Amino acid sequence: MATGSGKTLILHLNYYQFLHYNQEPFDNILLITPNEGLSEQHLAEFSASGIPALRFDLNCGGLWGDSEHIVQVIEITKLVEEKRGGGVSVPVEAFEGRNLIFVDEGHKGSGGEAWRKYRDALGETGFTFEYSATFGQALSAARNDPLTAEYGKAIVFDYSYRYFYGDGYGKDYRILNLQDETDEAKTDLLLLGNLLSFYEQQRLFDEQADALRSYNLEKPLWVFVGSTVNAVYSENRRKRSDVLNVVRFLHRVLASRDRVIKGLEALLAGKSGLTTPDGRDLFDGRFSYVRESGLTTEALYDDILWRVFHAQTSGGLHLCDIKGAAGELGLRASGSEEYFGLIYIGDTNDFKKLVETDDAGITLEEDAIALSLFTDINRPDTSLNILIGAKKFMEGWNSWRVSNMGLLNIGRQEGPQIIQLFGRGVRLRGKNHSLKRSAALPGNHPPHINLLETLNIFAVRANYMAQFREYLDREGVETEPLLELPLPVWTNEQVLQRGLVLPRPESGRDFATETVLLLTPDESIRLRVDLSIKVLALESAKDGLKAVRVQSGHEGNIPPESLALVEWEQAYLDLLAYKARKGWSNVVIRPETLPVILEKVPYTLKASEAVFWPRTFTDHARLQEAVTAILRKYLDTFYRRAHECWDSQNLVYRTLNLDDPNLAFNRPSVQENNATYIIVRLPRSHSSLVTAVEKMCEDMDRLIKEENSGLPRLYFDRSVYLPLLLKKGNMLTADPPPLEESEERFVRDLKAYWESEKDKSLAGKEIFLLRNLSRGKGVGFFQEIRFYPDFILWIVDERKQRIVFIEPHGMIHAKAYSHDDKASLWERLRELEKEIGRRSGRQDIMLDSYIISATAYDDLCKRYD
Repeated sequence: MATGSGKTLILHLNYYQFLHYNQEPFDNILLITPNEGLSEQHLAEFSASGIPALRFDLNCGGLWGDSEHIVQVIEITKLVEEKRGGGVSVPVEAFEGRNLIFVDEGHKGSGGEAWRKYRDALGETGFTFEYSATFGQALSAARNDPLTAEYGKAIVFDYSYRYFYGDGYGKDYRILNLQDETDEAKTDLLLLGNLLSFYEQQRLFDEQADALRSYNLEKPLWVFVGSTVNAVYSENRRKRSDVLNVVRFLHRVLASRDRVIKGLEALLAGKSGLTTPDGRDLFDGRFSYVRESGLTTEALYDDILWRVFHAQTSGGLHLCDIKGAAGELGLRASGSEEYFGLIYIGDTNDFKKLVETDDAGITLEEDAIALSLFTDINRPDTSLNILIGAKKFMEGWNSWRVSNMGLLNIGRQEGPQIIQLFGRGVRLRGKNHSLKRSAALPGNHPPHINLLETLNIFAVRANYMAQFREYLDREGVETEPLLELPLPVWTNEQVLQRGLVLPRPESGRDFATETVLLLTPDESIRLRVDLSIKVLALESAKDGLKAVRVQSGHEGNIPPESLALVEWEQAYLDLLAYKARKGWSNVVIRPETLPVILEKVPYTLKASEAVFWPRTFTDHARLQEAVTAILRKYLDTFYRRAHECWDSQNLVYRTLNLDDPNLAFNRPSVQENNATYIIVRLPRSHSSLVTAVEKMCEDMDRLIKEENSGLPRLYFDRSVYLPLLLKKGNMLTADPPPLEESEERFVRDLKAYWESEKDKSLAGKEIFLLRNLSRGKGVGFFQEIRFYPDFILWIVDERKQRIVFIEPHGMIHAKAYSHDDKASLWERLRELEKEIGRRSGRQDIMLDSYIISATAYDDLCKRYD
């Protein structure tokens, strides 16, 4: 049973299949949907796919000339046995003849005798396909054994969520299970933890945009959703609602700076006081990407205000009734012009009365100018980060943005809706539109990408989560948190006594504290900023459907007459705020420099023509955003180059020891030099693997020297530390991550070569291998990007060390050599070797680097320059 847009794709494929292989034409091709929203969604997707489709029109007799290939779309609620009087109902007899029928959300009518009678009549001499992700729950709820038997015989493709996930499709998920109901203060801390998770996703999406582009990820969205958003209950004799609780929380985040900063400190320290059923802190070990930023909690709070709420300073919450769109309440921060959130409900008046009688201090306003915010929520340039609503999310709404989900009003009667809701959040386009998360794909992937491929699920009240978990457990979906087992790492201290060295900055030296940078125009820096609107469409081709990515926009430089419209003072303030969020306190920016950068630095902007030649206030705002985006990217590049220059001037050869970050990962304390760990995360359902890991932890010799035996690993006695874990399917994840297939192949080939040649061509030499970690731990090189090669190989003899940085990966998508910083690193190392050797007083060290291509040569020579 397919989910979400997967049903649409299967429907389209079935349509083409019947047209190609059915010899006798159909009189009607019908798509029956549960509501008008889904009808509109399918009509739009049919159009994008090149499939002719129209909404059924009884006034036209349901006929469209001689074309029997047109799909007629109609809602199930409009079908009747016999039409009486006016209205929009359609009698079944309007579709006489041989019919091909597609039914979306087939479970909607599975329990109703009337609908089944209509379906049987429509498909009496034709064929019916029904699609649903929740047949199982619907049939269970109907408690109709004959119906269950009928569907049981007719199911062609049963693909429930546990198979979907097990095959690598869709996002990972993290369900935050609280031990019991909590008070308001702890509920606030839970919501703050989820705000921090959402902010972490946003920050990664913003900062790693170039590296993540090929993974087709969308801008993260935080949704609160339930069966109804107007549900009211009494608490201490006062009327309350879940939505009001969420809105009050957002107001406190905006208004209570000191309180929020204190909460952030507790979350980052793993001392939230919120515990899982096994006694661990709910947020222990989380927020690694936030930690790596090095921001103080004060700077972190300011960055959250900016990225999530579009606010420069703390203030309060304004709730605005959007008069141009029924049922929409916009959320914006005090002093901000942009809406950061939207409450999308049926009756806004009742909720506004709740807010009016509440003492939180939320400001109520009306907006008579703005049009619907919801219609633009999937646009790449939308300002909306938070969405609060009801059943709209469960069916008929198509979005790839959902990354954090808060549950409201989840009850016992909503099993099918809960599974549908879950499906909305875990959908993922994936790299090359594979629909798979990167952990299920071969090759190396950007660090921390799992943050954007994980759906965080939590509940405003603990009993909602209990219902949610109950239904997921019934579906075979793992709801317990993954086990985290400490796996000891053996480090070869005899190797460390060989005096192996690495290029590292001198101890105690720090770029940020030792240098002051004045931002100036550098004409050698070339920028490309892409702000174009991107659309993914399906179109038909000879070999079936194919995905087409379309970008619209003009490419070039902003003309001088448009630059004259830029508010440079605002651009200056925005750049200062960006610098503060990055923590770059050593950068000095002068306001008069910014126009000169746009004038002298070569850049290419891709955006809509309205950005280059603004004609409205909205166009002017987008021009301002584009200029700020160019300046930010320039500052990023300027700072990276300065940091690289400082690195190259201050790198020295430092002896590899147990304190090196490549060997000190996950160390419990500084005093425990030999107690480094890999944390292996395993689903609890993999009990045999859990048992195998626990037993191996007790037998170090077996852990190091054996391969596989339940835990995929590789033994190579030249490795500085062991074991080297291997990535095999999706059974485990680890920190540091297991070796990818290309990395494993390299180590096995190196091992085979060493064993074959150690007494021949390598006689008198030794080799040692170290897995190089990524940001903050490994040895990296600043160029256009921060590059951390996967391995460091030493070839040692009595006279010298040759240090080789090695990166095995596929090169199908690699840039041409002249633009490929990873492939050309060896040229840069020739110069660094001389500089570092002179600074360290050593001329016996050689530096080199290689890319080992996992792409077959026949393919590589066609694609690579």
